[in-house]
Amino acid sequence: MEIDNLEYNTEREHLIIPEYGRHLQKMINYAITIEDREERNKVAKSIIAVMGNLQPHLRDVPEFQHKLWDQLFIISDFKLDVDTPFQVLTKEKLQERPEPLEYPQNFPKYRFYGNNIKRMIDVANSWEDGDLKTALTYTIANHMKKCYLNWNKDTVEDSAIFNHLYELSDGKINLKGSSEDLTDATNLMRGKKKKHTNSSNSSKKNYRNRGKKRY
Repeated sequence: MEIDNLEYNTEREHLIIPEYGRHLQKMINYAITIEDREERNKVAKSIIAVMGNLQPHLRDVPEFQHKLWDQLFIISDFKLDVDTPFQVLTKEKLQERPEPLEYPQNFPKYRFYGNNIKRMIDVANSWEDGDLKTALTYTIANHMKKCYLNWNKDTVEDSAIFNHLYELSDGKINLKGSSEDLTDATNLMRGKKKKHTNSSNSSKKNYRNRGKKRY
């Protein structure tokens, strides 16, 4: 065997989707050169079948079939003109940039309250005045207080929570002059502390039982 006849990958044609290998790309290049459209369609369907055989558990799934046809056009550098059961993927469509996603945090100043607090406040604003709205308002305020304590760990005055609620509701919920107090910080955090204590006790129990025989 002559060393001069060796073919290196660096000298070969660039593989557009390497997962399918060089032979499949050569098949697609050949299909592009076929002049008869009917014959070209037949060869394209055969290539799709070969691509599907690489993942047989997905080849009959409609969404996967669509993906295979898109990859067929991508490997052909969009030069293959055949009939497809799906909308033809174009180079412009492939290179199209998606629309930027909106950042979900509307109030980065109060990130410790979470992203859902504004939705809860908007729901409260949509309700008619009455006992149900008042109950919901104080529930939201207590939730805000608990979130604040999870973040700060220290105590927080109810007036601070009322000011934040007033700001986040665009002035529509005003509890600044309320005579009713929010739930005490100790009671709000009691569930969390109890869970931590139980976990600690469980760890101690496991330590005491370590090394004991089990029957």
